Amino acid sequence: MKSEQFVRNAYHCILQNDFEGALQWFEAAVLEDPDSAEIHYRCSVTYARSSRLEKALEHAQKAFELAPEKSEYLLYLQHLQSMRLVQDAKKIIDSGKVAPASELYQTVSKLKEAVKLDPLYGEAYIWLALTYSQLNEHALAIASLKEVIALQPHDHGLHEMLDQLKHRLSSYLHD
Repeated sequence: MKSEQFVRNAYHCILQNDFEGALQWFEAAVLEDPDSAEIHYRCSVTYARSSRLEKALEHAQKAFELAPEKSEYLLYLQHLQSMRLVQDAKKIIDSGKVAPASELYQTVSKLKEAVKLDPLYGEAYIWLALTYSQLNEHALAIASLKEVIALQPHDHGLHEMLDQLKHRLSSYLHD
């Protein structure tokens, strides 16, 4: 089957750090065998590793549609969906502008959805904590940060961030 050779060629490209070449081979394999969930899944992983989230989501969705019984496809799709929600939140928080509270609360909703989709995705908790902090919801920010610290207990940066949030809460309560 031609698609198997295309996939082998894609992995050869990956080993050469030629991710664009790998994507071309995966896309060729998809064209050759469009009903292969596994090829869509592998293509999706390569797109995600190449920071092309929308294409990764497209192929992950297709893989899940073709083989909904494979739980790893659903988990991967949910992870990518969580990543997209976090990416959207980052744009609002990192825009350099002070976002209105209504927009920040919408961001909180998106980040809660991101955590629900992938409870092991630490970045979602971090951005949720930062968003809560901007809303002066310091206790909720601290709770979110404690969740990610439970996932990544040896990350000293998270502990420092927690100390800063505790200090902000203390200052806020005494003002």
